[in-house]
Amino acid sequence: MSQSTERTRPAARSISVQALVEAAIMVAVASVLSVVVLFHAPQGGSVTPASMVPLLVLALRRGPKVGLMAGAVYGLIQLWLDPFVVHWAQVILDYPLAFALLGLAGFFPGRPYLGVAAGILGRMVSHVLSGVIFFASYAGEVNPWIYSLAYNAGYLVPELVLSLVVLLLLRAGSRGDLIQRVA
Repeated sequence: MSQSTERTRPAARSISVQALVEAAIMVAVASVLSVVVLFHAPQGGSVTPASMVPLLVLALRRGPKVGLMAGAVYGLIQLWLDPFVVHWAQVILDYPLAFALLGLAGFFPGRPYLGVAAGILGRMVSHVLSGVIFFASYAGEVNPWIYSLAYNAGYLVPELVLSLVVLLLLRAGSRGDLIQRVA
């Protein structure tokens, strides 16, 4: 095939060095905040001083691609820091996938509160699915879906409220500049 007739694939849009550095910083800040635990649930999960906010802000600023990637990295760090493992598939659902889903916030750059709710809801879906599949024995006579939803809501709803309050304060203190989309 001649060069003139060869089809060339468009270059994939890469992540900038600035975005990677910002992601690394936000993952580090989130990891430090996650070490301060306000409440720890018996089968995993905890309430922290808004440890998800750096990842949610990153997703709002840099978009879902960077947010999903940083969340997955953060999930692996959480697996290393505070593991609760019963099966390899549960590890995927409860760590890299659950935290990667915080990156869903990046789909809502103009509506940050909706983005925060979407990211935390995405995380909750992953944890609830893991609970139904791998922790149903803890439910006893209760429907495993109801048990898993209630269990995970017990720490994720407070995290959602804390995250929304902190985001509100960040937006007020920076006139919204902190969470504006970066090109």
